[in-house]
Amino acid sequence: MTFASGKHALITGGGTGLGAGAAHALAAAGANVSLLGRRREPLEAVAAETGGRAIPCDVTDPEAQARAFAEAREAFGPLDYVILNAGVGDSRPFLRTKRESWNAIIATNLTALFDGAQLAIPDLQEQSKRLVIVASVAGLKGGAMAAPYVASKHGAVGLAKSLALEFARTGLTVNAICPSFVDTPMVDDSAARIAGATGKSVEEARALLARTNGNGRLITVDEVTHAIMQLLHPQASGVNGACVTIDGGTSA
Repeated sequence: MTFASGKHALITGGGTGLGAGAAHALAAAGANVSLLGRRREPLEAVAAETGGRAIPCDVTDPEAQARAFAEAREAFGPLDYVILNAGVGDSRPFLRTKRESWNAIIATNLTALFDGAQLAIPDLQEQSKRLVIVASVAGLKGGAMAAPYVASKHGAVGLAKSLALEFARTGLTVNAICPSFVDTPMVDDSAARIAGATGKSVEEARALLARTNGNGRLITVDEVTHAIMQLLHPQASGVNGACVTIDGGTSA
């Protein structure tokens, strides 16, 4: 038996990338996983692999997110671990950034975290319960050509720190995970945008992104998942309000 046996973990953005990686790790550790995301097909694939529950949901719709949390509780009971991971990215010069793009990124990367945290925390105010917000090293520094994304991730870090302090005496811990470029579909999308704008191949664009990491390569999903699982462990109760960087030394 592992520390997560019988626990209920809810993961937003659970169909691909870091969310899917966390779902597999938690299921392997014995947890019941509820997977929220916009696209039914990848959610159902991960649910089939993990024995979890696929709950299609647009997290930018607060009523839809509330219904999804209710469905998760109906399936597996009160929440023990919540990983707010759903996110989107974009990159373009600031003066060519449309308000619609700003609104969409803030809605997914920040406002949906507010809604998700409000839905989750009533279940989580006990010892060994955990809320993990997936932010980014972009939330710890500036970044050219990505102002909405960087602003949203600074907000995510600030939200995690504020909640950590407010609920510290309940036993709940709230921490932010701050990876750099990870080998996920989001990086694939970024590479495709760079290729389209510069004439480079997608592989050249991926290599360019990898070189921005301190270790010169893309971070793996497993490396980020390992950090998330460490934060969920009962012995991590003293880690609260942290921004755990997984970036190969980028922010050193």
